[in-house]
Amino acid sequence: MIGALEGPMARLRAALAGKPARMPREPGAPRKPREGTKQEQVLAMLRRPEGATVAQIAEATGWAPHTVRGFFAGLKKRQGIAVEVLERVRQVGPNKEGARGSYTVYRIAG
Repeated sequence: MIGALEGPMARLRAALAGKPARMPREPGAPRKPREGTKQEQVLAMLRRPEGATVAQIAEATGWAPHTVRGFFAGLKKRQGIAVEVLERVRQVGPNKEGARGSYTVYRIAG
């Protein structure tokens, strides 16, 4: 039984040995997002002069609103990119939609 595994194990070791090593990045250096990802799409929306709302980002990516807000927190924590509030619109009072009509516009600080 052990002899039967020697050939496949040797091929696996050879395949793993030929794998190129990744270049380590500096600790604390911001990550560079991959191209064509949802993260890159969100960053592009946040870089627009008019910014973006959580609802717009959720619709564009298919994420839930809590995922979008978590992504904002991760940008600050992991990549050092701060997201600022550009505008808050509160729809309360007569003839308004209440909390459902309220929204906040975000963009990348800077």
